[in-house]
Amino acid sequence: MSSILRAGRLTTTQLLVAALLAALAGSALAIDAEDLRFDTTEDLYQVCAADPASPAQLACTGFIEATVQYHDGIANKRDMKRLICYSEGTTIGDGRAAFVTWAEANKGDATLMGEQPVVGLVRALAEAYPCR
Repeated sequence: MSSILRAGRLTTTQLLVAALLAALAGSALAIDAEDLRFDTTEDLYQVCAADPASPAQLACTGFIEATVQYHDGIANKRDMKRLICYSEGTTIGDGRAAFVTWAEANKGDATLMGEQPVVGLVRALAEAYPCR
């Protein structure tokens, strides 16, 4: 990890997850690194649907923030079609709620819930904040 820090290549999500895990290392909170997996949309849903007071919410917030920043950066710099068109004042909390609602509505769909979490998140946000 120190070589990554020296290279300055940590993403927002990696930094937030590392900070979360460091904070949890000395705490009495019962959360395992296994609980913070991001292999599938289902994994992201489980993290984001955790109790709002849970430290897992930091990981969820970091994942959403990083995904939206990447989307905005790529779409703006490359004149690519935007997939998510949220209004000014929309918060990460709004995005989390939209994702959790979408995931709950689609949790019976093994194909959607088995996709990479970034794909499921963008699907959910594009549905909640469509571009016209």
